[in-house]
Amino acid sequence: MNITLHKPLVLIGLMGAGKTTIGRRLASALSLNFVDSDSEIVEAAGCSIADIFEIYGETIFRDLEQRVLLRLVGSEPCIIATGGGAFINPTIRAAIKEKAISLWLKADLDILVERVSRRDTRPLLKSGDKGSILSKLMEERYPIYAEADITIDSNAGLHETIVEKAIAALKQTVQHA
Repeated sequence: MNITLHKPLVLIGLMGAGKTTIGRRLASALSLNFVDSDSEIVEAAGCSIADIFEIYGETIFRDLEQRVLLRLVGSEPCIIATGGGAFINPTIRAAIKEKAISLWLKADLDILVERVSRRDTRPLLKSGDKGSILSKLMEERYPIYAEADITIDSNAGLHETIVEKAIAALKQTVQHA
């Protein structure tokens, strides 16, 4: 692809929106490194995100998430997939706005529920109805996600189509930056 990023591209959105899947494909298409912030947190903590939540609580997880993401957005151009709550943190959001390009992968509730139901690894969905929890998160987070530089619909279609839409939007964003 004939596009050159001069700073990281940070993917935001709710769990199930496709940040990791699309992020890997986008990184490959743009010949950039892919970094999953959750994987970086797991590596830094030496235990799973579920364990961090269970043993230390969400506050400690969010602190680790902030430290990891502040380091990542200051790095060379790459594709970064974040956890669903990362962009909600004002400190992380300000750093992303200053040092990176943000891309919101937006999806409808029924699509998210279907996707997150495939695996039972998400701490925020452990207790309660997934649809109700995601609906509440959408209500809280979508107005903040809307501050992203780019919004791409990740509801349906082939991953390649979503990647192509993201690259087209990126080209316009980079040209006007």
